[in-house]
Amino acid sequence: MSDSYTGDVRVGGPADVRELPGLTIRKLAVSEMANNAYLLIDTGTGPGTGQALLIDAAADPEALLGMIDAADVRTVVTTHGHWDHHRALPEVLRATGAENVAHAADAADLPTPVTRPVEHGDTVPVGDHELEVVHLRGHTPGSIALVWRGPEGAGTHVFTGDSLFPGGVGNTQSDAARFTSLIDDVEVRLFGVLPDDTWVYPGHGADTTLGTERPHLAEWRDRGW
Repeated sequence: MSDSYTGDVRVGGPADVRELPGLTIRKLAVSEMANNAYLLIDTGTGPGTGQALLIDAAADPEALLGMIDAADVRTVVTTHGHWDHHRALPEVLRATGAENVAHAADAADLPTPVTRPVEHGDTVPVGDHELEVVHLRGHTPGSIALVWRGPEGAGTHVFTGDSLFPGGVGNTQSDAARFTSLIDDVEVRLFGVLPDDTWVYPGHGADTTLGTERPHLAEWRDRGW
């Protein structure tokens, strides 16, 4: 993995770039909400080389398209239906001609029709790679994470939207049922199946790893957020 990548980005600043075996990840912060957008590019040697996927066209289409540059974006995935994660979606889709992907339960909240609704366990291609869709119910009904299990030396990487951050799960507006649903899904569907060195890329702020957060799961349950 690249030694220079930190995941620390600021609005108005450049993207941070991670070069992994077969895949490049670019992370950019946009908007007054400091949303993270992620561009994944296949850099392997197969037929999908150069094809790319964008996670959360949150805002500032000019900045997002600048990050995309010459990459062949085939897909834009929205992690959930909250307004701050898809304000630039129409402009990015027009510029790239990409497929519009989101979970069916949040599809109606997006500003442009979803052309491929996904469910838990589906996969979404990035060139010759695949991302696994993990449904994490609670922050919104259709919140999803995307898991990439890289080749040897690349590790496991999960893009969690607003469902998992350093220090806790996403906001469930003090709704006990929603909180229980979300932390159950996060514990079973992420912590229960992915290794501790899995790198976590959230919808806002700094990155983390599952191993860093795992010791605090019981604490999160006890505090209720």
